[in-house]
Amino acid sequence: MSRATDGERLAHKVLVVGIGNPVRGDDAIGAAVAKALAGRLPDNVAIRTRAGDMLALIDDWDGFDALICIDAAVPMGTPGRIHRIDPKDEPLPRDPVYASSHAFGVAEAIGLGQALNSAPRNIVVFAIEGASFERGAPMTPEVAAAIDEVADRVVAEVAQLMPREEAALVDA
Repeated sequence: MSRATDGERLAHKVLVVGIGNPVRGDDAIGAAVAKALAGRLPDNVAIRTRAGDMLALIDDWDGFDALICIDAAVPMGTPGRIHRIDPKDEPLPRDPVYASSHAFGVAEAIGLGQALNSAPRNIVVFAIEGASFERGAPMTPEVAAAIDEVADRVVAEVAQLMPREEAALVDA
């Protein structure tokens, strides 16, 4: 797990993006976590939601030092299980068994951004295993139960990116 060292602890502009379609069952987890983060992060952290075109992430992250994405992942056996992926430590899965629920997903957008040298230097993806992605379906209870834990993990991640004096203000 990669964390910012004291030498990297600069006043970061951080972008948190909750990804997914809020009317497709468990795909709503990204937007739900983004909503749960309202008021919990410092001013230099932007919270956005994104549904549909993941290529737009490349424009979204322009000018940011760090990116944290929250997205549903296709089921692997445990709905609601949270995976933290740091592309510096491990490649983002592009295997359809463990991928975003989107055809051109987060992994592809980040990979393209890295190839173009336009991606933020610090990137973390929280992928939450889903079970149901049908249009109009509610979020399953197992995935909905992960919202607060994922939000807490994002707050902690942001605190790791901030200078010590700013980190004390996160979720104060």
